Amino acid sequence: MTDVRAHIRQGVHGALHVRAWPHPAPRYLALLVHGYGEHAGRYDEVAGVLTGHGAAVYAPDHLGHGRSAGERAVIEDFEDVVTDLRAAADLARAEHTGLPLVMVGHSMGGLIAARYAQRYGSELSALVLSGPVIGAWELPRRLLALDEIPDVPVGPAALSRDPAVGAAYAADPLVWHGPMKRPTLVAFERGLAAVAEGGDLGDLPVLWLHGDDDRLVPIEGSRVGVERLGAGRATERVFPGARHEVFHETDRAKVFAEVTGFLDSVLV
Repeated sequence: MTDVRAHIRQGVHGALHVRAWPHPAPRYLALLVHGYGEHAGRYDEVAGVLTGHGAAVYAPDHLGHGRSAGERAVIEDFEDVVTDLRAAADLARAEHTGLPLVMVGHSMGGLIAARYAQRYGSELSALVLSGPVIGAWELPRRLLALDEIPDVPVGPAALSRDPAVGAAYAADPLVWHGPMKRPTLVAFERGLAAVAEGGDLGDLPVLWLHGDDDRLVPIEGSRVGVERLGAGRATERVFPGARHEVFHETDRAKVFAEVTGFLDSVLV
């Protein structure tokens, strides 16, 4: 896609960079919430699907990520990132008043989106979670137990069976290619606890997408969190053989069809 606009808003800790994929006459708003170490620009194809479905799409680069302010890959409190996300939502609503708002959160973005829904659920018409970091995710605890965090970045092959996805990720200068940082790991533990204690989402429609070969965020750990949020009411779609990034997988056309079909069923 080439028709992408850039906005700068004041975030909790500095400049917040927000991408916008416009639509001439949208019927709803979609807010994309990216994962750890990456940035909103990696969601161009997802945004294209959603604009083709009738959405005006917005996506911030989180604190410490992409073009937004902050030390790279450092988040000390996910509540601040949720507040930044609401600034992006306010931007979308200011440009298109009166439209329903749906949120799509991937991985760490699933944690952020779930917490947003707990804090501001009345503002949302639907929530889509892709490989969400909620429930029982053991990586922060394991790494924090070490005296030194190993300098092991996310392996590109863990993202998708499509080798082009891994190659693009490895070559992307806006992606963080270093180790996880201790303050962020501590924040993950607090964020997981906040979502666990934050209550379910009532009648908010929730779609949960996951690859059954996701080794970064194993499916059974996420299931614990999704069940707490949706009390068994969430729509679940598991993709055989898919790795962590179902939106970038070899069968992503099926994933996109699930998303648009779900939105058609709830945006009436």
